[in-house]
Amino acid sequence: MLHRIAELCLHRARALLLLTLVAVVAMGALGVGAFGKLQAGGFEDPGAPSSRAQRVIDDDFGGDSNLVLHVRADSGIDSPAAEKAGRELTEGVRNTPHVANVVSYWDSESSSLTSRDGNQALVLAHVEGDSTQQGEYAKAVIDAWSGDRGAVTVEAGGAAALNNDVTEQISTDLVIAEAIAVPLTLILLILAFGSFVAALLPLAIGLIAILGTFAELFVLGSITDVSVFAINLTTALGLGLGIDYGLLLVSRFRERLGEGDEVADALRTTVRTAGRTIAFSAATVIAALSALLLFPPFFLRSFAYAGIGVVAIAALAALIVVPALLAVLGHRVNNGRLPWADSVRRPDAPVWGRVAALVMRRPALTALPVLALLMLAASPLLGVSFGTPDERVLPEDAQSRQVSTAVAEAFPGNDANAIQIVTTGPVPAGELAPYAQKLSALDGVERVQASTGTYTAQGASDPGPAHEALGRPDAQRLTVTTGLDSKSEAAEELVGVVRGIPGPGGAETLVGGTDAQLVDAKKAIADNLPAAVGMVIGTTFILLFLFTGSVVQPVRALVLNGISLTASIGVMVWIFQDGHLSSLLGFTPTPMDTSMTVLLFCIVFGLSMDYEVFVTSRIKEMHDAGADNTTAVTQGLSRTGRIVTMAAGLLAVSFFAFGTSQVSFLQMFGLGSGLAILIDAVAVRGVLVPAAMRLLGSRAAWYAPGPLRRLHSKVALDEGGPAEEPERMKAGV
Repeated sequence: MLHRIAELCLHRARALLLLTLVAVVAMGALGVGAFGKLQAGGFEDPGAPSSRAQRVIDDDFGGDSNLVLHVRADSGIDSPAAEKAGRELTEGVRNTPHVANVVSYWDSESSSLTSRDGNQALVLAHVEGDSTQQGEYAKAVIDAWSGDRGAVTVEAGGAAALNNDVTEQISTDLVIAEAIAVPLTLILLILAFGSFVAALLPLAIGLIAILGTFAELFVLGSITDVSVFAINLTTALGLGLGIDYGLLLVSRFRERLGEGDEVADALRTTVRTAGRTIAFSAATVIAALSALLLFPPFFLRSFAYAGIGVVAIAALAALIVVPALLAVLGHRVNNGRLPWADSVRRPDAPVWGRVAALVMRRPALTALPVLALLMLAASPLLGVSFGTPDERVLPEDAQSRQVSTAVAEAFPGNDANAIQIVTTGPVPAGELAPYAQKLSALDGVERVQASTGTYTAQGASDPGPAHEALGRPDAQRLTVTTGLDSKSEAAEELVGVVRGIPGPGGAETLVGGTDAQLVDAKKAIADNLPAAVGMVIGTTFILLFLFTGSVVQPVRALVLNGISLTASIGVMVWIFQDGHLSSLLGFTPTPMDTSMTVLLFCIVFGLSMDYEVFVTSRIKEMHDAGADNTTAVTQGLSRTGRIVTMAAGLLAVSFFAFGTSQVSFLQMFGLGSGLAILIDAVAVRGVLVPAAMRLLGSRAAWYAPGPLRRLHSKVALDEGGPAEEPERMKAGV
């Protein structure tokens, strides 16, 4: 197959490039529409009890209050001027399209809607639509009614305002990140290749992959829920894989030209060898990302959509478009040479060969300190805790975060984080009150509001005012206000206790609210994590077996990748959960974001296997050509060391650029991915791989049982074509 691709590129290069140009233009035109199809949110399991409860509240009870307008009046909220401004604000919001259930202090004079100092009040409303629509509709309210309004100052918060702020902040951050990453990457590519023309080829792969994936997201976004955050992964991974695959292809092509091959022979060898590596590399990354499809939240599934698409398109561009460009360019691939071009064009990196030789002479002495350092980096995982995103992911000056802080500190008994309970059917007369009273007696509960009254542990015989809007003939809703910190361990335990109490009159109850959503989000991840990890390990093992013909190499790769992965995530726990470097990076420490940690695992695992395939490919070439174990490893690392370190450094730049984000979970993802890539390229590939190969020995390292060897010879995708001379392979060519 690879041989046929090479021949097609040699004989139909210009036709292929013309078709590619047409396809790129079409993908770009289609992909522009992706931004209007993608949604915010998506962290919840749609089938979880809390999600079902939210749908009942939205459909049957007009929705909860997801927009909070915080009104501040220095002269007091009951002053004539403040009252006039407050009523005008209330009516204005009430008359805004897509806004319902507006409740204001100036309408109800409820104590929960006024602050302790009497200078602050709340206007609550429900903004309709999905998460993206809520952000758009909330923005219309915010633009029209927030800010200085004479006697009062109005700020907006709540879930709808938070979604709007996060989406706008990420859009800004993405522009900044790309403005940093793209020019810096181009400069580094030119420095790495020593040639302007050669440096542009990896960017061509990245551009095709990004535009193609945008077009894919437009199509998928038209038929299912896709997260807006998929854009971030598309740009970072598309650019990074373009660099990885471009470096591998161009370096191998220039290497063959430097050895005296004609352009046609150089291209055939490049596609047959580097092309095979890219095919297996792409398959391993896709296998890791496919595991995200097992998780219910569409936030995670969206990264699978984007990741699988960008990897597949990047691989196709690398296997077809770049060889066609190389066929047309020929020796002109070295045009635009810089003064140091001769030093960077040499195919080997002697320093990595010397490091590998040193490690293989003293494997334990060199590997143990590295292992100890990585284990130390992983140790914070022993104290890891998990949560879901809230207003603290934004900087402290974000309006929605400031409102959330003000409500928590100044408004006693506010229901923003209350446990919401709904029944899925009617409740027999006389059964609701005892149920509500039982709930009010639970530890941590301050009051329970129901259609039959307001219940507290102290007011068992004299319930407070009824809330008729919470009752329907076919369903009932109860609001359980607690004095517990939201998303605390005690709050999560209370959700479990409430769910364990039988519903009134045997009716089915669904428990929702912020803390219930956190409990369900953790469960959705935990329930599917074993299958996802098993899928990643199983598919990776099979692919690496097909690639190497050994059952030992896949195990060695999985163990070493697991070590580097845990070290990287451990450092992220130390930074983002424990708060180290928080003042430098400008974030608020929070528990690790459950979804982003899973995403980090899959992305980093896939990219680590990317470099694993790069390195193992050359080592196996040497081994198959008859080189001894030491020669195969040292020469293999010498030939791939420059490519892997350059690729890792350039890809890390793309991810580190997201460290400039003002959204903390995006910071964590960018810094964690970049750090993991560097750890893998330097510590694992440079030290642990040669040490492991030395300890295993040549016979054990490439072992496979007889039946599996025969299976491999039948089904494995080999390089095909005429083999290179063993003497040249032994020499490292």
